[in-house]
Amino acid sequence: MSRGADFWSRRKARVEAEAREEARLEEERALAAREAELEEKTDAELCEELGLPDPDALQMGDDFRAFMDKAVPERLRRRALRRLWVSNPVLANLDGLVDYAEDYTDAAMVVPDMKTAYQVGKGMLAHVQEMARQAEALAKGPEEAEAVAEAVVEEPDSAEVEAEASQEMAVAEVEVETNTAQDDTSLPPRRRMRFQFDDQPGVSA
Repeated sequence: MSRGADFWSRRKARVEAEAREEARLEEERALAAREAELEEKTDAELCEELGLPDPDALQMGDDFRAFMDKAVPERLRRRALRRLWVSNPVLANLDGLVDYAEDYTDAAMVVPDMKTAYQVGKGMLAHVQEMARQAEALAKGPEEAEAVAEAVVEEPDSAEVEAEASQEMAVAEVEVETNTAQDDTSLPPRRRMRFQFDDQPGVSA
């Protein structure tokens, strides 16, 4: 019974799929015939027939959605889209100086080997402190400023600090594993209980 039901279910599904495909092909043929008929007419005739305004007369704020209908030919739709692009100053006047105007990834602003004074957890604190110290030295005198300039030590960047921290953690893990292995090997062997009897059975004195 179940095999027969499966057969008829598959047959019904195939018939429905064939019907949908035939309907799709019929729609495509109708659209192709419609496009061929519309190609022979001018844009003015098409706009009058479809009840659409002249695309070139549209301004910012007008409704362009009527040109997105399937009945509108492709060439008329493209004219409306071009007019929409020109009528909107945000789209028509692109500022080439805007950051990320064309590239929205970090690659647009980040250059190779780029370094920053920003530190994780500290921000720009070290940079601000160094600037304050140099300003104070300049206020005291040129000799003090030269001494401060010579004593300036460059702060390691965050990448180097993270690399050193990860390396130290790896070394610590290796040391812990080594100590654990040594502790396992240094354990004394287990002692077993042994019994000894003076009187053995079956042995006469």
